[in-house]
Amino acid sequence: MKLIKCAGIVIAFVLQVSLVQQVAAELRIEVTEGLDDAVKVAVVPFVWEGRRPLPENLSEIIDADLRLSGRFETTPVDQMLSLPASASEVFPRDWKLLQVEYIIIGRIQAQSDRIQLRFELFNVPRQAVDITQTIEGSIDELRDMAHYASDVIFENLTGIEGAFSTRIMYVTATGPLDDRSFQLNIADADGHRIKTVLQSREPILSATWAPDGNRIAYQSFEKDSRPAIYIADLTTGARQQITDFEGLNGAPAFSPDGKSLAMVLSKDGSPDIYVLDIETRRLRRITRHYGIDTEPSWTPDGKAIIFTSSRGGKPQIYQMTLRDLSIERLTFEGDYNAKASILPDGSGIIMVHRREGIYHIALFDMNRGRISVLTETSLDESPSIAPNGSMLIYATQVNNNGILAAVSVDSRVKFNLPSSEGDVREPAWSPKKRMTFTPISQ
Repeated sequence: MKLIKCAGIVIAFVLQVSLVQQVAAELRIEVTEGLDDAVKVAVVPFVWEGRRPLPENLSEIIDADLRLSGRFETTPVDQMLSLPASASEVFPRDWKLLQVEYIIIGRIQAQSDRIQLRFELFNVPRQAVDITQTIEGSIDELRDMAHYASDVIFENLTGIEGAFSTRIMYVTATGPLDDRSFQLNIADADGHRIKTVLQSREPILSATWAPDGNRIAYQSFEKDSRPAIYIADLTTGARQQITDFEGLNGAPAFSPDGKSLAMVLSKDGSPDIYVLDIETRRLRRITRHYGIDTEPSWTPDGKAIIFTSSRGGKPQIYQMTLRDLSIERLTFEGDYNAKASILPDGSGIIMVHRREGIYHIALFDMNRGRISVLTETSLDESPSIAPNGSMLIYATQVNNNGILAAVSVDSRVKFNLPSSEGDVREPAWSPKKRMTFTPISQ
C-alpha cells in the first residue's frame, strides 16, 4: 500500500500570514439580485470612547454585511436625522420618517488591552430593544467582532443563522495559459482579509474544509506533476501528503466528525470511492464498479456518502449507506447531474445540472424528487453550501473570466465575487469560524 505515513512526511510550510498573501487578488461583492421586500435598517455610526482611531470601522462592516446579504436595505449615514448612541436616545419619529424598521446602535470602549463592543437592535415599530449584547476581544479581532454582531442581528431578523463569521477558500489562476500560476486563497465571507496559503506552478484542485475549520484537504500536482492528496493544518502551518498511488488521487471530503476522509482513487483499476481513517491510516474501498465513481460527499449524520457515478451510462447522483454498502440512485431527470452536496438539514442536494446543453447549479428536493435550477449563468461548477444552508457559492464564467458567484437556496438573492486579478475557481465555504473573543452579556 502506497499510503503516505504521517511520521517523516509532515512538511512544514508557511500558511496564511507569511507566504505570499500580498499577491492575493482582491475579491469584491456585487449584489445582482436582492429581495424586493428587503427590510430597511439603519446602522448608526458607533461611538468610540478611546483616544486613538480604531483600525476598523465596526458599524461600516455590519452595514456592509447586512446590505450585501441582499435581504436588507441600509440607510446612508448622511440621510440619518439623528445619531443615537443608546436606545434611550432614539426618537422613533426620526426613523419612521425614513421608513426604517430597525436601528443598530453601538458603543466601543477600551478595556486595558482589550476592546469592548456593546450593540443594540432597536425595533422602531415596537419602540423597544430586541437585542442588547456586549462582547470583548483584542484589537486584532475587530472584524471578527463585527461579523459576530452581524450574525446575531441577521438571525434575530430572519430566523436564519448568520454566515458572516465564515471564510471562503478558492483557487486563483494567473498568467498566460501556457505559464499559469495557481494560488490557494482564504478570505472572509465578505471578501476581505485574503491570505494565500499555497502557491504552485501546478494546478490545485478540490480544496475542502475539515469540520473544525482548522484543517483543509486538497489535490495537488506539485510532486513530479502527479496527483496527490494533502492535509494542511492552518493553525500550525504543517501539512501531510496523504496519498501517493498510481493514477487518480483526488476529490477529498472530510467526514462530519473530521476523523475520516473520503476520496477517489484509481489504483485498483477504474476510479472508485475509498474512505481513509486519518488517525490509523486504514483505507477502505467502498465502491467496486467498472464505471466512474467520483466526487464523494457525506450526509450530515456521517452514515452515508453521496457521489457521482456513470454506472447508469450518464453521470447521476447515487447514495451509499456505509453500514451495508447498499447503493440507491437519487437523480433521474436530465442526462448530467454531478458534484453533489447535501443541505445541512438533509432536505435537498445542491449539484451541477445540465439542461439544454448548459451547466447550471440546481437543487434536488429529496422529498419531492424535483430539480429546480437556481442559476442563470452558464458553465457553472463546484457548488459549495454555506454552513447555515441558506446560500451557496460556485464558480462560473462572466465575459470569459472565471469568477465566484453566490445564490440563495430559494434563488431570490444573487451576487458575484469577481477578482481583481486572474480566474477564480474551486470555491469552498468554511464551517462557521469559532468565536475567540468573549461574550460579556446578552
